[in-house]
Order: sequence, then C-alpha cells, then structure tokens
Amino acid sequence: MKFRFWILVTIVSISGFSQGMLLPIISVILEQDGVSSALNGLNATGLYIGVLLASPFMERPLQRYGYKPLIVVGGLLVILSLFSFITWKAFWFWFALRLLIGIGDHMLHFGTQTWITAFSTQKDRGRNISIYGLFFGIGFAVGPSASFLLKINPSLPFIVSSGISLLAWLTVFLLKNERPQGAVEAEAFVESFKRFGKTFKYAWVAFLPPLGYGFLEATLNGSFPVYALRNGYEVNQISILLPAFAFGSIIFQLPLGILSDKYGRHSILLAVLSTGFLAFLTASFVEGSFIALTICLFIAGMLLGSTFSLGITYMADLVPTSLLPAGNLMCGMAFSLGSISGPYLGGVFIQYFKGTSFFYFISMMILFLLIGFIFHKQPKVATVKSKHS
Repeated sequence: MKFRFWILVTIVSISGFSQGMLLPIISVILEQDGVSSALNGLNATGLYIGVLLASPFMERPLQRYGYKPLIVVGGLLVILSLFSFITWKAFWFWFALRLLIGIGDHMLHFGTQTWITAFSTQKDRGRNISIYGLFFGIGFAVGPSASFLLKINPSLPFIVSSGISLLAWLTVFLLKNERPQGAVEAEAFVESFKRFGKTFKYAWVAFLPPLGYGFLEATLNGSFPVYALRNGYEVNQISILLPAFAFGSIIFQLPLGILSDKYGRHSILLAVLSTGFLAFLTASFVEGSFIALTICLFIAGMLLGSTFSLGITYMADLVPTSLLPAGNLMCGMAFSLGSISGPYLGGVFIQYFKGTSFFYFISMMILFLLIGFIFHKQPKVATVKSKHS
C-alpha cells in the first residue's frame, strides 16, 4: 500500500510541474507576441474547459476498468500534447492542446485521488490527501522556474516537461490495477448524474475550496504575469513571485492536513479563508514593493494553498464510500469552473480596470467563499457517515 501511495503522489508531482510550467510560460509568450490580456486569459482556460468537458464521462470507465487504465491513458495524452507544442505555434492550436492536456490531467488526477481516498481510513485521510497536495504543490512551485529555458530555446520547456512526464508515467505499470468498491460493469448514463445530485446535497460546501483554489491557481499563473509585466515587473521577478505562493502552500500543506484530522475540516477551512482574504487584501496595498509582495504571496500560499486537498478530504468525510468517485469528480469540476472563470475574468479586469489593484479582484473571490462557509452549518460527520454507509 505504501509503495502504491508513493508512486501515485510522485506521478501527481510531475503533473503539477507540467501545469506550473505551462500557464506562465504560455502567458508570457502570448503577451510578448502582442495578444490581448482577455484573449491570453481565454487561452489559459483551455486546460480547464477540458477538465469540465471530460468530467461527466469519467466515472463509468473508472467503475468498469479500474484506476490504472484511467491513469495510463490520461498520462499518455498529457505527454503527447506537451510535446506537440513545439510542432506549430498558433493561438487556437495551442488552445486545443491545452484542452487535451486538461482532459488527460483530469483522468490522471481523478484516478489517483479517488484511489488514495478509497484506501485511506478516516483517521489518516487528511494526512494522505495533504501529502498528495504537497507533492502536487512542489511540482507546481518548481514549474514556473522553467521560464529561464525560454532564453535558451522556446521549445526547450515543452521538451523537458514531456520527457519528465514520460519517466513518471512509466512507473504506473509497476502497480496492480484495482476497481472502486461496489463497481459495476455497465450502468445507465443518467445514473451518474443522479449520484452527482446526491453528492452535491450532502457535500456542496466541500466543493467551494476546490472552486477557490482553481480560481487562485489559474488566475495567479495565467493572468497575473500579464498584470505584472504591464506594471514594470521583469520576467525573472515573476518567476520568483509565482513560486512564492506555491512554496507557501508546500510548507503548510501537511500541518493543515494533520490539524484538520484533529480539529475538523470545517473549522480549519474557515480559519484559512479568513486569514487568506486578509493576506491578499494586504497585497493590494504593498504591490509596489517586490519584497513585500513576495512575502504577501508566500503567506497567502501558506493559508490558501491547501484548500483543494482540504476540500477533497472534507467531501470524503461527508459522503458514503459509494459516492467517492462522484465526489472526486465534482471536486475536479468545481476546480475547473474556478480555473475557467479566473483567467478570463482576470484578463477582462486588467483590460478594463486599469489603475485598480489586481489583488482586489482576487480578494473578492475569497470573500465569496468565506461567506459560504460562514452561513453553512457544520454537520456532524459521524452522523452523516452512519446514515448513508
């Protein structure tokens, strides 16, 4: 079980590296080519549109074929798409490739995180998912640093990323395939949507953190580079600012997961959303200072960088085991909705609200999530589990 766990989190870390590299590098390339901020943001949504389009069709293949085939196919799709970036430089072709990467990444993440939540007990689920998020965060934090490869050769970041992804993908073949508990051979397509409805009823509040994390991740990496370049920051400074948020999330990923096991996901999420809102609000006042802004992004990452993994864990607490695949899918869908809306709205904000701090825009989104948690009555998890198990 430990061998399987570490293989899965290693694969996820490489996926994080690819995503962390792709968003800022393409944003910088398109900005240098004179593409408008709104279109730049639209291109960044391709990855997350792929996630959203694929989500309704993921559960049945997982139930029928198991975790390993889904991870293998998803990883292969990502590798081929990453390498294809060097073949033709065109706005809509790159958009299509990002869409395919979104589909492949979602297959990979859905397979790995559902597998981990399935074999984890409630006692160690927070720790395991936080390690999962930690390794993704490490990869995502290292990704933007690949920006320096652009100076050597514009194709080099894509070649390096696809090569590393290939090495990680090969390790999947060392694992023995398994299928979810209660898996069925065939099922009416409409039944998947019925399970989505049940899962949303039990755990809608748990989907807010993945929604917010998707918004933050995509907006910071897809739109913020454009805003920073237009406000006097250099590319090498951006390659420090972006990892600051990710490195902050790495430091507190595991501690927050352990604290959530002890004090409850709802309480911890309420605390990190409140303080994260204040961190970004502070960033809007100090963004003229590179050092102060780096510190604010680092602190914001420490607080909000774990919201995706905490949301998944909270969902797993609230739904019966039979609904875990649907719940993981819906976490991915919430993440993609935030990721789709973030870069495009961020691009529109930059284009039409010149002179207004970009961090006001981010702060308002976090405030929206915080209000949802404030007005949600914390359920008794044990009661929910016993009622539907």
